[in-house]
Amino acid sequence: MSEPFPCQEIGSIAKPNWRVLGYRGAPITDEDFSEAKYWGRKLKVEGYERLLELLKSEDSPEVREGIREWSAIYAIRLQESAGLDIVFDGEQWRTEMYEALVREVSGFRFVGHVRSWDNKYYRKASVVDEIRWQKPIYLSEYEFTRAHTEKAVKVPFTGPYTVTDWSFNEHYLKQLRDKLNDPRELKKEAYRDLLFEVSRKLIRPEIESLVSNGVKWIQIDEPALSTQPGKGQISDFVQAINEAISGFDCKFSLHVCYSSDYSALFPELLEAKKISHYALEFANRDSNKLGEQRRIGYDVVKLLGELKAEKEIGLGVVDVHNDSIEPSGLVRERILHASRLIGNPGLIYVNPDCGLRTRSWKVTYNKLVSMSKGASMAREALE
Repeated sequence: MSEPFPCQEIGSIAKPNWRVLGYRGAPITDEDFSEAKYWGRKLKVEGYERLLELLKSEDSPEVREGIREWSAIYAIRLQESAGLDIVFDGEQWRTEMYEALVREVSGFRFVGHVRSWDNKYYRKASVVDEIRWQKPIYLSEYEFTRAHTEKAVKVPFTGPYTVTDWSFNEHYLKQLRDKLNDPRELKKEAYRDLLFEVSRKLIRPEIESLVSNGVKWIQIDEPALSTQPGKGQISDFVQAINEAISGFDCKFSLHVCYSSDYSALFPELLEAKKISHYALEFANRDSNKLGEQRRIGYDVVKLLGELKAEKEIGLGVVDVHNDSIEPSGLVRERILHASRLIGNPGLIYVNPDCGLRTRSWKVTYNKLVSMSKGASMAREALE
């Protein structure tokens, strides 16, 4: 990016209710129809009247697919309208970050729903056989987004550690049971075996399919990495992700969220040499007061500066856990504060703390607009 402080989303935006109902084949309420019409006009979505026709049409596979396509177009336009420089489709095609990946791969069997965070759930799977990647999973999403925007495109998807951590591990436990008597050692070694198999047989071929078709930036989402703070786990992840991403001509960023202490990831994480960008959360632990001399949510940026990491920082400047709209002046302060800590404004990218999937479109849009304006103000302050 030529200008400092380019703006990005982290990946997920809430699915509009008209998309959820329409894709299920359920009746669309007048309120949801009006919502689709409102955002079509506000975002200046060309041809949005066709969506309105689909929402009134008799249910069919073609109608459902059309509604899903329009939700992706709306999400792209929302990000563009809000002033973002790097976009994706808000993950409108996906059921959920974990399920959308593993349901396309042989060796997994779904067993039931478990809670991830807030009021969100995912379908947990058990690994019951050898993992086999079968076909490109996210390529069609990328190609659709690329065809509907002139902005830079980043493809986010779930990384090997989270797939491993969120899955039951029947197959690899069974393979080691006759070799290891200590239950703790058995669990640990089976976990490592699954982690490396996911990296080699799922993540790497998916990356290869994307890069060979023109993808220039892949974001690896690893929320589970922050829940296992031991240094051994970080070292295992580094080894696994290095195997998955080495040799590709592509930018790789790592998104980690919900950590109580991001400093626990470093310096071990720096050994993942091909990862050039860390997107972390900061705003939800920072003071909302203007004029603070020490912005307490951004201490890990100082650590990265001290380590001379020379990695880009995806700087979380708006909190995704509430509906309050951060003033642009506060966003500006956070960006400039982080720039001073890292010592190089060119390393700072600006984003929400995490995906905005739990917030309404109105709140999401207003947060992203304020974020973009704050980034612009921070640029002006550097001039």
